[in-house]
Amino acid sequence: MLTKAYIPYRGYYSTPFVRWQGSLATENAIALGAATSKRFFEAKGWDPNMLDYVHVGSTVYQPHWFYSGPWAAALMGAEKVPGALISQACSTSALTMYQAAMGVETGLHDKSWCLLADRCSNGPHAVWPNPNGPGGKPTVEDWFLDNVNRDPWAGEPMIKTAENVSKEFGITRDECDALTLRRYEQYQDALANDREFQKRYMFGVEIQLSKKKSISVEADEGITPSTREGLAGLKTVLPDGVHTFGAQTFPADGNCGLLVTTRDKARELSADQGVEVQIVSYGYARTKKAYMAAAVAPSAKNALDNAGVKVSDIGAVKTHNPFAANDIAMAKELGLDLKSMNNYGCSLIYGHPQAPTGARLMIEGIEELAQKGGGYLLFSGCAAGDTAASVVIKVG
Repeated sequence: MLTKAYIPYRGYYSTPFVRWQGSLATENAIALGAATSKRFFEAKGWDPNMLDYVHVGSTVYQPHWFYSGPWAAALMGAEKVPGALISQACSTSALTMYQAAMGVETGLHDKSWCLLADRCSNGPHAVWPNPNGPGGKPTVEDWFLDNVNRDPWAGEPMIKTAENVSKEFGITRDECDALTLRRYEQYQDALANDREFQKRYMFGVEIQLSKKKSISVEADEGITPSTREGLAGLKTVLPDGVHTFGAQTFPADGNCGLLVTTRDKARELSADQGVEVQIVSYGYARTKKAYMAAAVAPSAKNALDNAGVKVSDIGAVKTHNPFAANDIAMAKELGLDLKSMNNYGCSLIYGHPQAPTGARLMIEGIEELAQKGGGYLLFSGCAAGDTAASVVIKVG
């Protein structure tokens, strides 16, 4: 259980998420994330030199990725601030925030910026020397797509792990379609009143087209409208499966940022000193081979136990749900109300840019609880290698 790590209320942002090969497809994720964070600091009137450390969470390598932490810090205007790169597939946000929180907890540092930045578009194609190959032919790998399509340990694509869990939990095609439609309806709530909810935390991203011209992306791009009839008309991805392309997420691009600091500093920097945001605990799990979605519930239990909180105490649940089965299995395992999870949006609907996904979900959960007058937030999500991570946050 953590007792000293806090986030200033609205000391965070998420850019819009943009569908794969969309408006952010050619931008370096680290450089764009740092530039966006710099603009965010300017908008808040914060000096980036107040930071002790910059934690960069990223999973799809970019040019100069080797230098991610200190490079991002310098681009933000914090040239004397060190930084590090953290990468753990889809649970990168949770681990990055936890590492920053542990820095505060141990007194190592008291003002850390967590920058979560990824670009799935135009991912790198790695070429590995292989002197023993036929004629010295090298080994090649599409960094993103090849790894989504095959876990080297489990030997299965990610969609197959979701189908394995569906069979074990008795999840049906109708349940997956109904869940997808419900999540789409929840996302529509975030768009009501001229995107009133999203504007609580979303920060536009600027793309420099030339020295004199730039464009700004202010809202999510690439959302596919869902209807009961439309979902029913889709074929399943695997012939014997229950998931269609409508019932799974899609790769995207974007970045998020949030400040992890002490209670006193969080109060000082908060947009509303009446709202207090505390990082309470972290949890993790790994399940059996090729059953990725089944890891989410035990990771949530781990985080809840570490926080000393019961499922009945939770005021909001946000999940990274690359497949509809994720939420259905988790709800069955923990006794959660499936329809009330993921209010205002989730990665199933607005896409999955890897590292920033969890951060946006946690930010949305904080804002949901701020509207409700406070409570505990549970964030959970699966990650590559049949693992999962969870975080408990208290909004007071």
